[in-house]
Amino acid sequence: MRLSRTADLWWKNAVVYCLDAETYQDGDGDGCGDFHGLTQRIDHLHRLGVTCIWLMPFYPTPDRDDGYDITDFYGVDPRLGTHGDLVEFLRTARDRGIRVIADLVVNHTSDRHPWFQDARGSRDARHRDWYVWADEPPADGPKGVVFPDKEKGLWTYDRRTRQYYLHRFYRHQPDLNIANPEVRDEIARIMGFWMELGLSGFRVDAVPFMLETAGQADAARLPDPHDYLADLRSFLDRRDGQAVLLGEVNLPYKDTMAFYGEEASELTMCFDFIGMQQMYLALARGDARPLVDALRARPLPPPDGHWATFVRNHDELTLDKLSDAERQEVFDAFGPDKGMQLYDRGLRRRLPPMLNGDLPRIKLVYSLMFSLPGTPVLFYGEEIGMGENLEEEGRNAVRTPMQWRPGPGAGFSTADPSRFPAQLVEGEYGPDRVNVASQRRDPASLLSWIQLLIGRYRETPEMAWGDFALLESGSDAVMAHCYTIDGGTIVAVHNLGDTETGVELHLEGLDDSCVLSDLLVDGDTAVSAEGRVTLHLPAYGCRWLRAVRPDETPV
Repeated sequence: MRLSRTADLWWKNAVVYCLDAETYQDGDGDGCGDFHGLTQRIDHLHRLGVTCIWLMPFYPTPDRDDGYDITDFYGVDPRLGTHGDLVEFLRTARDRGIRVIADLVVNHTSDRHPWFQDARGSRDARHRDWYVWADEPPADGPKGVVFPDKEKGLWTYDRRTRQYYLHRFYRHQPDLNIANPEVRDEIARIMGFWMELGLSGFRVDAVPFMLETAGQADAARLPDPHDYLADLRSFLDRRDGQAVLLGEVNLPYKDTMAFYGEEASELTMCFDFIGMQQMYLALARGDARPLVDALRARPLPPPDGHWATFVRNHDELTLDKLSDAERQEVFDAFGPDKGMQLYDRGLRRRLPPMLNGDLPRIKLVYSLMFSLPGTPVLFYGEEIGMGENLEEEGRNAVRTPMQWRPGPGAGFSTADPSRFPAQLVEGEYGPDRVNVASQRRDPASLLSWIQLLIGRYRETPEMAWGDFALLESGSDAVMAHCYTIDGGTIVAVHNLGDTETGVELHLEGLDDSCVLSDLLVDGDTAVSAEGRVTLHLPAYGCRWLRAVRPDETPV
């Protein structure tokens, strides 16, 4: 199999794992997770098969927005450790073959950042033009409040200098003025600094907002926001040709494609928000067609670009691209109580409670995610089926401490739980029932299943590099697809329905000289002379199969 440039394009078959050092492992007993504790847990991620860790913000912060309100882009929050602790973590991860990327949050700063403190000092301040000011909010300015439960508008009046400043998020997060060349240069310096310490790239937060200049009086100074994004990518490539920019772009497919740029000259990868939302609609209906239709409509990224697939991320599980009726279907199925919903557009729940702990169905969803075309991204705790704590406010319901073992503190910390950054999950999904230690000893556990999926995914380069095609299954509940490259074929079949079903697939290019070898369980399936194969799937059943001829050695 000819797979050129695989080392340079390592992210095409990577397994990305998102975590917050603050909630992962407390290494010094103060109740807050830190880099010392995270370093101690590297071997869990290595055993799991993770190849890239995505760090949520670890910078100094007042912590009014879970670390996304930053006061120093070059620092490490003292609660999490020092630069030395971070570098030791990066070295240990690299020793295990794990790369590390981090959140790049340059849409805004905290209002306590020295830049903004200087900017609001006077209209002639050194950093005044690093933010966006107006005597009156423009009538035709940018529309849409990101957090409608907290903010009613995008502009806040500053009494000291008697002007309004722009904030597309919270009022304590003033927007940086990307139209200012000094700001753009500073962002490049920030990226260069962290890459010198060992990062392999960045997950770029809220990319469309970062490039949005509508309503700014000086927007004309930025000829094209995408030119700026291309400049950032060029800077990244000059520093490290293998570094990655993973973009958070929650837009329709046509609009998202613009952020790749030509020949992936801008973002390396974009999250597939549309596919994720249609997957939940498909799960709610027990009907694969919404996801199949989304994948059929999804454009191919540039040759050196890729999609990123996920079941959920660290924010609310957004359903904003579904119609009102479709969104209500998902709410009715997976979050009927208002307290489970957020901003009328998403859910603040994790998958296992949404599926009532139905393990075969949960396993199906992760099999589906790993088999879809794109780089899989896990959120910490997904590998053991953690639940949410709805007592926590907003998005923090899914940002609870990692559950390592039963008992007080869940193995996260020896401190009093009142000092933890968030309350532990209680009840059916609490650490006494859901934890790493117990599942490591159980071959039927979700953790064992995720390890198996990751192992097979990493052994199956066809999924990352092959040509993807949807297959007719003859059943609305069943999604079937395949990958082909250089004579190799992989077939994946998933039954989203709650009843057993049989399907017949036609596999072009195959005949009775080969069999389909199952990658998830032992066994082979015969192929007819016409390339037809019959499969029987239980409720929520899934199969990964590789075409193998008698003269070939199975991988």
